[in-house]
Amino acid sequence: MPQRRPMPNLCRNAMAYVLAGGRGSRLKELTDRRAKPAVHFGGKSRIIDFALSNAMNSGIRRIGVATQYKAHSLIRHLQHGWNFFRPERNESFDILPASQRVSEHRWYEGTADAVYQNIDIVERHGVEHIIILAGDHVYKMDYEVMLQEHVSSGADVTVGCIEVPRMEATGFGVMHVDPTDRIIAFVEKPSDPPGIPDQPNLALASMGIYAFQAKFLFDQLKRDAADLESSRDFGKDIIPHLVKHGHAQAHRFTQSCVRSTEEREAYWRDVGTIDAYWAANIDLCTVTPELDLYDHDWPIWTYAEIAPPAKFVHDAAGRRGSAVSSLVSGGCIVSGAQLHTSLLFTRVHVHSYAQLQGAVIMPDVDIGRGARLTNVVVDRGVRIPRGLIVGEDPELDAKRFRRTENGICLITAPMVAALED
Repeated sequence: MPQRRPMPNLCRNAMAYVLAGGRGSRLKELTDRRAKPAVHFGGKSRIIDFALSNAMNSGIRRIGVATQYKAHSLIRHLQHGWNFFRPERNESFDILPASQRVSEHRWYEGTADAVYQNIDIVERHGVEHIIILAGDHVYKMDYEVMLQEHVSSGADVTVGCIEVPRMEATGFGVMHVDPTDRIIAFVEKPSDPPGIPDQPNLALASMGIYAFQAKFLFDQLKRDAADLESSRDFGKDIIPHLVKHGHAQAHRFTQSCVRSTEEREAYWRDVGTIDAYWAANIDLCTVTPELDLYDHDWPIWTYAEIAPPAKFVHDAAGRRGSAVSSLVSGGCIVSGAQLHTSLLFTRVHVHSYAQLQGAVIMPDVDIGRGARLTNVVVDRGVRIPRGLIVGEDPELDAKRFRRTENGICLITAPMVAALED
């Protein structure tokens, strides 16, 4: 656990503003019907639940979520799972879809614009600080620690950063810092990333988390909105401007990450590709996963669906309902099938003689009798035909499904329907 709270709790008078409008196109067909923050993760959660739970557990009781791309699934989840905030307790939870509030011709044009268009709503909350959060990463973090550093440093903006091997930072926005972690340059996806002064083999990559004093943020958003050359983006416009003209401070995630006794390293994942998404879910099936979802001191809040217990039935040779090194959610029925290193979301039915290995199965999937699925991600509501085999013939898999270079197959309902044509 991070060292906490040498000064009064700043989160009590702060707002978390979550940017959740992105599609996440690298997840391919998995985001055809939902925004990336709404993608299921870990058996019962959505990706956005991690940023929201971090805010909740840090003590923040005013939260806004800006949505845009195919937001129905996300908004429904927020309404079902995050509707417990009470105005009479000085709490609020605002869902802020792009609704052309500034102009009937303008949706959210960038991450900064997604806040600017709702300044009047945010101002009414009267908070002292605002933390801008990306809604599409998986991690546990105490934002109070970051806010305390922001205030004590006197910075105009504090940027949450992860330490990554220097030459692996080419796909990130990278902070070039001095020995006090003051940002002296911001470089977007550099071919030769600058190292950290005390750790030259590492680089500080932006997490898309920014802490501001509220009034200062509003002034910067208004200034940026008046700039006709701006792309209305925090990473491309607001932060580089403050690095050049103000005081921008880097906050290292290792200082505020939340770890249970079971977690050895600071855990942060951008599950933005099929391979990364599959790997992060499958890791949860290991004996000691890198991410501890069983940490009672830092729970991941979500919509708890009403579902009966998981059920395993049949006990005959070759037809025994079993699961080894697997996570099985409520409402699932494993009927004479075998699961190994697999993760089943709610209400999955696996019929007799089916075999799953390295399978991530989203809610409401029905897996037909005798099917064999290896290293797959199956989208919500798919009906896997009897006897379907995936993961044993790479060429055939690539013709029928979305197969990655690492051999993970994404299976969606339209892909299965095409098998019958």
